[in-house]
Amino acid sequence: MKNLFLLGLLFSSAQFFSQETETKKPKMDFYFNPSLNFGYNAGYKEPEVNNSQYIQTQRLGKITYGVTAIGGYNFLPNFAVGTGLRYSFVEDNNHLVFWMIQPKIIFSPGDRPFYIDLNYGKQINHSAVSNSELWGGRLGMMVSYSKRLSQEGGIVLEAQKIKGNSNAFFIGLSYGITIFSNKNYTGYGED
Repeated sequence: MKNLFLLGLLFSSAQFFSQETETKKPKMDFYFNPSLNFGYNAGYKEPEVNNSQYIQTQRLGKITYGVTAIGGYNFLPNFAVGTGLRYSFVEDNNHLVFWMIQPKIIFSPGDRPFYIDLNYGKQINHSAVSNSELWGGRLGMMVSYSKRLSQEGGIVLEAQKIKGNSNAFFIGLSYGITIFSNKNYTGYGED
């Protein structure tokens, strides 16, 4: 009888002092993030009239737009890493496709997290230019929409190294969705 009493006391104290699984910060686990972006070239200058017979370097246009598709894994509650492709249009004949690497820092994960994406891209196609690079960041907020879906919007800041003298700094907006595998990441998934 004493042994059963001690065993019961041991189990009840283990239950009392154990941590709840509800207090853990949620993670998205695997995610896929397609997004659209639109930006303005902050360093744009109107082209000067050129009467020279020699070929002059062409300046980049005022705007850029593109589509990005990133897949990744959220292995820590506040950190995820993704990779994917990005199509970017800068000016005529500059249809650039980048291979992207994107670490994501997530603040207050769950229904309305704030995030910072750091982006690096290397051009993988050949168009009017080759070997372009992209460095940038995106600040935004995700708003949960269902068990496995969030929509997001943010501000994009990026520098593109297109050609020798045609580097550009773009400021713009981004909108996308995030589809994730953990149905309990948001309040919609709790049963």
